[in-house]
Amino acid sequence: MSAEAADRVAAVIIGRPSTPLQISWFEFLLDNSLLEKHLQKPNADPAPMQLIVQFLEQASKQSVNEQNLVQAPADNRRNRTLKLLALKVAAHMKWDLDVLEKGLTIPVLNMLLNELLCVSKVPPGVKHVDLDLSTLPPTTAMAVIIYNRWAVRTIVLSSFPEKLTKPGPHQMNMLSIVQQEKEMTDNILTVLKEQAADSISVLEGALRLKRDFYVHTLRTLELLAADAAANGETESSTAGLCISADELHCQVHYDLGGIFFHQGCTDQSAYEKAREHFRQTKEILKKLSVTVHVHLDEKRLAGYWNACRALTGDCDPSDPHTTPYDQINSLIRAHNHQAVIEAFIKDNTSHSLPNHFRRSVLREFMYKVQQGESGLGEFCHKLCICNAVRDALEGEVLSVRFQQLLLKPSRKMLDFILEVCTRSLKRDCLSEMSRRNMAGFLKTLCEGLEDLSLVFVVSSHQLFLDLLKEEERKVLVERMRKRSATISLSAKPLPSFYDIPASASVNIGQLEQQLILSLDPRRIRQILIELHGMAERPFWRVNSKWEVPPDYISVILGIKDNLTRDLVYILMAKGLHCSSIKDFVHARQLFSACLELVTEFSPKLRQVMLNEILLLEVRAHESLAAEGSKDRPPPDLVSRVRGYLEMRIHDLPLRQVVGEECVAFMLNWRETDYLTLQVPPSLVMNNPYIKVGQLLASTCKELPGPKESRRTAKELWDVVVQICSVSVQHKRNSDGRVGLIKQRESSLGIMHRSKFITFIKKLREPLVLTTLISLFVRLHSIVRDDIVNEVTAEHLSIWPSTLPNIQAVDVEAVAVTVKELVSYALILNPNNQSWLITQADIYFVTSQYSAALNFYLQAGAVCSDFFTKPVPPDAYTDQVLKRMIKCCSMMNCHTQVAVLCQFLREVDYMTAFKALQEQNSHDAMDSFYDYIWDVTILEYLTHIHHKRGETEKRQIAVSQFRRRKVSRNDKSKYLNIYICLLLFHLILWIIKIKNNISLH
Repeated sequence: MSAEAADRVAAVIIGRPSTPLQISWFEFLLDNSLLEKHLQKPNADPAPMQLIVQFLEQASKQSVNEQNLVQAPADNRRNRTLKLLALKVAAHMKWDLDVLEKGLTIPVLNMLLNELLCVSKVPPGVKHVDLDLSTLPPTTAMAVIIYNRWAVRTIVLSSFPEKLTKPGPHQMNMLSIVQQEKEMTDNILTVLKEQAADSISVLEGALRLKRDFYVHTLRTLELLAADAAANGETESSTAGLCISADELHCQVHYDLGGIFFHQGCTDQSAYEKAREHFRQTKEILKKLSVTVHVHLDEKRLAGYWNACRALTGDCDPSDPHTTPYDQINSLIRAHNHQAVIEAFIKDNTSHSLPNHFRRSVLREFMYKVQQGESGLGEFCHKLCICNAVRDALEGEVLSVRFQQLLLKPSRKMLDFILEVCTRSLKRDCLSEMSRRNMAGFLKTLCEGLEDLSLVFVVSSHQLFLDLLKEEERKVLVERMRKRSATISLSAKPLPSFYDIPASASVNIGQLEQQLILSLDPRRIRQILIELHGMAERPFWRVNSKWEVPPDYISVILGIKDNLTRDLVYILMAKGLHCSSIKDFVHARQLFSACLELVTEFSPKLRQVMLNEILLLEVRAHESLAAEGSKDRPPPDLVSRVRGYLEMRIHDLPLRQVVGEECVAFMLNWRETDYLTLQVPPSLVMNNPYIKVGQLLASTCKELPGPKESRRTAKELWDVVVQICSVSVQHKRNSDGRVGLIKQRESSLGIMHRSKFITFIKKLREPLVLTTLISLFVRLHSIVRDDIVNEVTAEHLSIWPSTLPNIQAVDVEAVAVTVKELVSYALILNPNNQSWLITQADIYFVTSQYSAALNFYLQAGAVCSDFFTKPVPPDAYTDQVLKRMIKCCSMMNCHTQVAVLCQFLREVDYMTAFKALQEQNSHDAMDSFYDYIWDVTILEYLTHIHHKRGETEKRQIAVSQFRRRKVSRNDKSKYLNIYICLLLFHLILWIIKIKNNISLH
């Protein structure tokens, strides 16, 4: 008998009501109406978030076939229904990302939103940034917006520090599962961060749409499940939950403000963009009477707004609506330090500034003092005193900095303390609590002073006399006299800052903060010495963002001396961070200091640091080249790169990225002779990047010759095909049974496709990129098997024309790689004619005609000096012209179709006549007749206008007969003039689409 059955029997026997059983996930498959009823319950069990996890988990489970082999999840009705059930639960939550992000992990939410994109018929293999939201069905456009909103929000949320949980003994078996989920999360975050610019562009495009939006509901998803989408109901303008444009724009502005604010730490101009988006958010919020579909934290929005105004300087102190934050920040930027002090004293009575803000201002100026700015010492002391008085009034513990000030008091400082105390009290409405707290502060002040004359200054002050009773004053003064008689101040030096035992933990925290902020190796060493003198613990763990490559961790943590270990780890982590943000000056200082340190005791770490310094120098030189520098690398650097590639030191940890960037460096600077002739064979076999680099160098070296060699090209082809192939992988559960199967990148490839793409994006040499583009274009044509719509590129003849196992190649991966590669190449050189034609072809075969025509025009412009010279015939071939004709036709620019038909080697009269028959043309129509010289087409125009009774247009066509003697050699002139007009018209057409206006 099962446990559940036993519970039921026991309930009947004992006579008590049984606990309601939790509904299982499969019951929702059996009853279509059960889910909606379940979700309407106030405390549904399982909860909606738990249901989403269960549905997606079951839909992604693998099956075992008759040969006991695990197969990938089948695309059957059961799994499709489970995924649809998960989407229905999310639809019930009205796609509230705040709720979904709190209840679901990043991998699960990524899977859910990808399913939303799938059912919403978002075109697969097309980047979202390339989609025109205004032309998509309402629910499709909304799915794209939701996904990209989640993408930018996830990037921001992932930047917040998280408290790591320490697994106990009973959790050790969960470590592998947690590690797998962490790896999945990291991979997703990496992709989202790489595509952040695209997501931002998509959301900015959504802001330009002024119509209402619609999102899937339980009803529209039910229609999809019942195959009712065929009648178009789920894609109509009224299907789904209506979300007003203002509500969506408000939410999108808020999300964009968050991502730009996140980017502001590396790009100061991003704060300006963030401020503008938060301003728009605030304005739309005021306009909305009911915010059903707006989910944002208004307190957080106010904080963002204040921070942006402070960081961008958008504050006017004279503005009556200016907040106290803005006033303080304006004074700080104006360097009006005395006014800041006055504002802090006034705030001691008004309490308009929170304590954490006041302390942050003090910390900012203390940091400036530590960095060597002069003239701020006294100002920091006064700020510290103002904050101490505020703490005293509120009954808070006095800060360590104030305690430190009292160790070396002066009459001037004491007078300022008493002045602040006097001005911080509201004499007319002084509460008993404030009186008691201030009296306690004055007593503490007296007890902290060793000099009896200074004690007398305090005890004789009018405030002291007003707040303390006569008996209290007498007792305090007498105690001070006795202490003065028993202590010889000349024999006892003043205690140092670290002699205060009660403040030791606070001191450690302050030093740790300085350790995190400092980039000076000497200062870092000094701080670590002080910290190790106060506590014995691993200070390399102070900041969770300090990351050292896994290859080096075991070597560094094996250092026996704790101080040396912390110093090496922190110097390397900070140097790597500076290198990643292209702060090469500080990175060199940190690495040089670390090299000097490890040279004394570890030859292995010395070589590690030399390798990292080499990588730093390579990146620095490549960064200069990317900015336009034409200087070749010094011979010493090239020699060191060769030395690294040939390095064979036993048991030395080597990072793959160093070899990867060294190979890219050699390719970028055309060191092909070394890669093809001098690299040791053993190194080629062991390092995949050197293998790919050697094949690329050999192929490029043979390309300019009269006979293009196919042997090396065939080897490179085989390597790339294997990288883009997929294979079936099995995995066993803890009980030994086969429990998972996935179609993944083939393990036979020398590297994963993602790493190969990363390597490609470090290349800048045009011939190398042209070769790679050619290879992937050929591979793309073979796997697509569409002869009519093929993408063109240079050097296609050197690659094979067939594949022995075409089913093993990941078609989508190849398509995405081609697009990424060509886009990356055009970023480096937007004026490469061949790449522009290839990009245009890619858009053409994916039916994105306006983008395709745009790139065809760019290709003609760059090879004819913006159409001031004839376009070379190898640029505008018949195939290119025919594709331009189709683009114009699909854009309803029919007159332009007729004009372009004249430039073909054999004029395409049928297409021209059919186009001229169209009366609804989205171009300038008869204004283009000046560029029609073919007599047959002019006769047809005259006939068709006469037939329609269009006298004026017929007269225009008749007047063009004087061009009947134009020779073929003059066509280039007309083509150039016409293309200029076509380009201008294309711009107008894009403006029309984006602004939903009509052109006449």
